[in-house]
Amino acid sequence: MSEKAKFRSEAELCATFISQLPEGWTAYPETAGFDILLSRDADGAQVGIEAKLVLNAKVIEQAVPHDNWWHADGEQPDFRAALVPWGCAGGLSGVCGLLGITVIQMASKELYQSWYEGSRRKMRPELPKVGMSTWEERDWRDWCPAKRCTLPDYIPDVTAGASAPVQLSDWKIRAIKLVVLLDRRGYVTRADFKHLQLDPGRWIYSGRWLVHGAVKGQFVRCNETPDFRTQHPVNFEQIAADFEKWSPVQIRADHLATPEHQERML
Repeated sequence: MSEKAKFRSEAELCATFISQLPEGWTAYPETAGFDILLSRDADGAQVGIEAKLVLNAKVIEQAVPHDNWWHADGEQPDFRAALVPWGCAGGLSGVCGLLGITVIQMASKELYQSWYEGSRRKMRPELPKVGMSTWEERDWRDWCPAKRCTLPDYIPDVTAGASAPVQLSDWKIRAIKLVVLLDRRGYVTRADFKHLQLDPGRWIYSGRWLVHGAVKGQFVRCNETPDFRTQHPVNFEQIAADFEKWSPVQIRADHLATPEHQERML
């Protein structure tokens, strides 16, 4: 198996990898500073992955932790890996081994189908299992983090490995909630910013994403209001569906939009 897999971009490489994940793993694209953050369903163990079309110093630098020693108790994944096409690991794979970075080689569909059925492998090495054997530990170094990376409440509907990645950050989720509330009620107030733990300054002062409404203390849409629905179509609908879980208690009884705002919700 000395052939090389070919992918047009890191995004295609990541998409192929995610599509071939074994059962028991959940992929979070563009999360916690990684192209892909994997979470093992059985125990929550995490693998932080950076992808490149060839194993080079850049991807190794991205995969290693950057925090200084006084941040050693910060959030980190259990395992770290560099994802490259099959046959593109090169001599730097040995350096990665010394650094505790696993090199995952991913086969393309064309390369996989060209192999004899008995020798086919989608990726190597396999992802770490619960209670790894001594042999499996050769491929994966457990970094034993003090705290694992915080996972978003929703799996980001973004492209992993994109050249200009869009992230579903915690701030973005809270901002989407504000826009959902704005669409349902027609306006938001400072109390809504406080409830969602958002700084109103970015919205009504420096950013001017909202403007004053007809009633004092109310803020409404304008041409500069961010279009999070287009940016995150799946996550936007998921967050909107959970309205009763996160919305302010005092407005849940009358959260239905007025007729002039019904069209925006559709």
